[in-house]
Amino acid sequence: MKNGRPDTGYLYWRWNPRSCELPPFDAGRFLELMRNKTWALIGDSISRNHVQSVLCMLSTVEKPIEMYHDEEYKSRRWHFPSYNLTISVVWSPFLVKAAIFEDMNGVSTSEVKLYLDELDSKWTNMYQNIDYVIISTGKWFLKSSIYYENDTILGCHNCDQSRNLTELRFDFAYEKTLHKVMDFISNSNHKGSIFFRTSTPDHFENGEWHNGGTCPRKAPVKEGEFELKPVNRVLLEIELREFEKARKQAERNGVKLRLLDFTNLSLSRPDGHPGPYRKFQPFARDVNATVQKDCLHWCLPGPIDAWNDVIMEMVVNAD
Repeated sequence: MKNGRPDTGYLYWRWNPRSCELPPFDAGRFLELMRNKTWALIGDSISRNHVQSVLCMLSTVEKPIEMYHDEEYKSRRWHFPSYNLTISVVWSPFLVKAAIFEDMNGVSTSEVKLYLDELDSKWTNMYQNIDYVIISTGKWFLKSSIYYENDTILGCHNCDQSRNLTELRFDFAYEKTLHKVMDFISNSNHKGSIFFRTSTPDHFENGEWHNGGTCPRKAPVKEGEFELKPVNRVLLEIELREFEKARKQAERNGVKLRLLDFTNLSLSRPDGHPGPYRKFQPFARDVNATVQKDCLHWCLPGPIDAWNDVIMEMVVNAD
């Protein structure tokens, strides 16, 4: 709103699940339940967006103190002193080891180097010491990448043809990565709770983020009115398939692995993105200015807050 967004309807819509009552997130109760606990949200900028939502809700009871941030403020940690609750966001957009060559604006100078047989130690090193983990990935696998295994190039996705590498497509790398992640989790003997969150659909219409796509809608859509894009469907199918395989193994090993399938919930809210208002007053000087739109991340308050309602219910009623 500070950035100039004129409508406010997106603030007030609330998801109502079919045939059950979902109580709203109760910040006070959550903090009481989470005394002396640690949370980590591991993934990309949607995980960062989600942690902002959690912190906003909890700060109505107590303001958190920032304890740590990396150089780029991508990985951060906060503490709620009265409850000894620690919440971290861990920047690991691929969950496996990756060399990324892009600036703060997302402009790349070379393909990502992705090591599909090596999990990112940024999260694996801390994983056993976290009581509640929410882990996710997705969108970054669509980027131009070169795939490695045993330090040998397997092929690439959408890379420079002059490299003369085999095109292996993003779904090859995504399936391999999630299989490795899920195998690690299901055999980890972790004593806390691990939630795997499905990837988030974007709502770019008439183009994508890099070629003028927009998200002009001002209200939620009915089921079936906004189709999941083919690329998002591929990501989701891989996620559900790999989760289901891991769930059985985790159960056998006594690991609490649970699914947060928020894809369709989020699909119904094309109104909840910043759109052109990701930066301060983009049309102040020129009402016809060409402005980069954000139709992937979420405004706060907004649709992403509903995720916390669901998580609260799953934590409170955990068996």
